[in-house]
Amino acid sequence: MKTFTDKKVLVTGAGSGIGRETAMAFAAQGAHVIATGLGQDGLAGTRSLIEQNGGRCEVYSADVSDEAAMRALADEVHGRFGAVDVLVNNAGIGAVGRFLDTSVATWDRVWAINVKGVMLGCKLFVPPMIERRSGHVVNLSSMAGFFAAPDMAVYAASKYAVLGFSEALRGDLQAHGIGVTAVCPGLVNTSIVATSTAEGGAAGWQGNAVDFYARRNYPPSKVATAILQAVRRNTAVCPVTPEAWVTYHAKRLLPGLTRTLAARPLPFMKNA
Repeated sequence: MKTFTDKKVLVTGAGSGIGRETAMAFAAQGAHVIATGLGQDGLAGTRSLIEQNGGRCEVYSADVSDEAAMRALADEVHGRFGAVDVLVNNAGIGAVGRFLDTSVATWDRVWAINVKGVMLGCKLFVPPMIERRSGHVVNLSSMAGFFAAPDMAVYAASKYAVLGFSEALRGDLQAHGIGVTAVCPGLVNTSIVATSTAEGGAAGWQGNAVDFYARRNYPPSKVATAILQAVRRNTAVCPVTPEAWVTYHAKRLLPGLTRTLAARPLPFMKNA
């Protein structure tokens, strides 16, 4: 997919952060963006920013973990636009805490949004792509999908699942002319850190994490730029941020050292 002019691009979790920047980036390239999420104010803000710059954006409220809501969204979108050209399964939530400190309720919620939400997006929006024999799916995994810190057990598990699912789906859809990319950002300054569920000792250093991400200040707009490039190139796995690239290659070349580094305290825990 070399150009996005007049392409229909659906982005979940588009009300802020990486989702908003991705929606804006596609719109700036001439795409007709379908922005979905839960926060009406956030979605309205995304649409306003896109339209102020001459872009096109439709907004729909939908919970990616709710099958009935997602089926209703798919029916409405396909009724209006037909098959989407690019599906960006971006919606996700964070959670920090050691495994034994993490509640079953947190596991269920993270899994429902981060994994089931991606699955439902693909299950409901890919079939029309197959009929048309073209399209691209972007699933947001994470650096945590291959570099799992002990304090991110449930989050890492969900992102490992997205990465593995994306790899399998890519092989499955290749014969239908559909590309699949797993995008794996590292430390990006979005609201996910502040809104993450923090349990056990992690609750004591969540504020430190927010400050650390803010000082590092890697903008979500750079992730959006990487997503567009990955769709153009039909990239299978797309790490974003220097630390994501380093750990991605280190996991393959120096697995023992990578496991040792992953087991060390995260930078923002040291002064907790």
